[in-house]
Amino acid sequence: MNLLQKYEESQMQALKESKTVPAFKAGDTVIVSVKVIEGTNSRTQDFQGVVIARRNAGLGSTFRVRKVAFGEGIERSFLLYSPNISVSVLRRGKVRRAKLYYLRDRKGKSARIEEMR
Repeated sequence: MNLLQKYEESQMQALKESKTVPAFKAGDTVIVSVKVIEGTNSRTQDFQGVVIARRNAGLGSTFRVRKVAFGEGIERSFLLYSPNISVSVLRRGKVRRAKLYYLRDRKGKSARIEEMR
């Protein structure tokens, strides 16, 4: 393990102690609360959707959430260990893939994901 990996590991341990990240995977419906700063004011903005991808890369781990708003698909990527977000899981999805990019081409009932029992 080189010096950079050791530093990254120590930073991840510090972040894990201060912030709990729930266990979620592709197919789960989540609410991501994002802290938005506008001038001197700050507020939280919720982004609710289906996790279509997750990238585990240490401190740079990301996940991608997709939702449909006003008939238009919106995707947004979030840093997993960012101090500006908090994640809560609404429902668990039953999927057989790690990346759900095929949902981009689907709409209506074919875009739904079955709930895990």
